[in-house]
Amino acid sequence: MSGYISGLGQPAYRAKQIFKWLQSGISDFDEMTNVPKNLIIKLKDSCYIAGCNIEKRFESKIDDTVKYLFKLFDGEYIESVLMKYDHGYTACISSQVGCNMGCKFCASGLFGKTRDLSASEMLAQIFAIQKDRKIRISNIVMMGMGEPLDNFLNTAKFLNLVSCEEGLNIGLRHISVSTCGVVSGISKLASLNMPITLSVSLHAPFDDMRDEIMPINKRWKIKELIEACKKYQNITTRRISFEYALISGFNDTDLCAKELARITRGIMCHINLIPANPIKENSFVKPDRSKIDSFKNLLISYGLTATVRRTLGSDIDASCGQLRRKIRKESDCAIIQ
Repeated sequence: MSGYISGLGQPAYRAKQIFKWLQSGISDFDEMTNVPKNLIIKLKDSCYIAGCNIEKRFESKIDDTVKYLFKLFDGEYIESVLMKYDHGYTACISSQVGCNMGCKFCASGLFGKTRDLSASEMLAQIFAIQKDRKIRISNIVMMGMGEPLDNFLNTAKFLNLVSCEEGLNIGLRHISVSTCGVVSGISKLASLNMPITLSVSLHAPFDDMRDEIMPINKRWKIKELIEACKKYQNITTRRISFEYALISGFNDTDLCAKELARITRGIMCHINLIPANPIKENSFVKPDRSKIDSFKNLLISYGLTATVRRTLGSDIDASCGQLRRKIRKESDCAIIQ
């Protein structure tokens, strides 16, 4: 930014002023009260502030979860979720418009990927939520729409910006980046040596099963993925979280639990069990509670740390991709009519 500002004939300190304003979540250049009007005019002519407007907001009657459908400058839609915990507020944000990964249990990729989000559009989700709820977000999970490591450069830039002391100053240890298993991206992320939490969507311990529900496994098999996780941990020394969506009659057997324990042996990790979230486009059913607890206890008996994710916002379609899917269908129907 400093090079751009100096090119406009402005002193270097203007760049820092503008950066601070942008990191405060402003939506218009005119809000920069200590920036000269002639510079504001130049900024308006050559730049834009990436924001996201609240198209729809849904507040859970069960808990304090809030689901947002945001409309971007080009008319595309993304989703974010605000969750309240004892330790503060967590925002689950999107990294892409849609997703190309094609995981069978996920609504985000039903229409494929339209485009990547810029780092600024990732930040804009946080600014919009904070402004709407008048709160400060302390934790971020990149588990919304899209595959963060398929948008690596913007994800890395976002991590630098969101943790910047002059900006939101959210500690990297309070940020989780989720991936379905993009091994090349995990290696790149490891090279940055950031103290974030890597969250890997595993969901099956055998290749044939994972092939069936996660197309990414046809590119990188489980063995390659686990090796990449080990290398990541050797570099960062951070505990890895393995996400495991329990699907009744598919990956909830004792044999699956035993194999899951075997392949993660030697990795400092946490197994996050997630009862499968049914969508209209699949027939997945979550196991009953006794089966879920049995699977968890079996993992614990093998020496693993395992917990069952608490379901938040179940009455407002809080899993990402569902609202965008609905509005896409509504738009398609409007065109047909």
